[in-house]
Amino acid sequence: MDFHYDIDFIFPNDKPPFDSSFDDDELELTLAIAIKELNNEGASTSCRRLVQPRRFIWRNPLQGHDRLFYDYFAETLVYPPNVFRRRFRMNHSLFLRIHSRVEAPEPYFVQKRNAANTLGLSSLQKMIAAIRMLAYEVSADFMDEYLRIGETTAIKSLKKFVKAVVSIFSEEYLRSPNNNDIARLLAVGQHHGFPRMSGSIDCMHWK
Repeated sequence: MDFHYDIDFIFPNDKPPFDSSFDDDELELTLAIAIKELNNEGASTSCRRLVQPRRFIWRNPLQGHDRLFYDYFAETLVYPPNVFRRRFRMNHSLFLRIHSRVEAPEPYFVQKRNAANTLGLSSLQKMIAAIRMLAYEVSADFMDEYLRIGETTAIKSLKKFVKAVVSIFSEEYLRSPNNNDIARLLAVGQHHGFPRMSGSIDCMHWK
């Protein structure tokens, strides 16, 4: 094997990694490794490195919808309504009422097809994500594992849901009590042994 490389060029700063005890085969092997390293270094600086494109795993939103639907909204439920109440902090019937009222005027919650004619996220996924974030005070990316909904979409769903609920239900539920409401609340308080009591936070959990 015939080499035409200068030893001082290959090892400019240090002494060569061999001494007089090396035989010719070891010397040739050491030089071959050094030359290969030099060639690789030159190729990396003179040629543009080919970078593998980042691979993304595509979320299938229909999987999240199907799992949610068959767990809580199908005719044959995986989890009964009392489990829904415990997990989402509201009754099943109340959620369906909110769902029907919010979906109608807010086009964001209507399931649509994208440019590839593929169905996107359903209204159930977006609203359940918002309700679970409110109920458990969890971060947005916590929703992705079960609902197949991304972090930014979950945040947007939460904002849209809150605005829609305030806009639709504020006149009925976020108003000041009138005389009839006060009379009804006083009657309920008296029935539970608290006469002339209205709006006491200390007694709101009394059974």
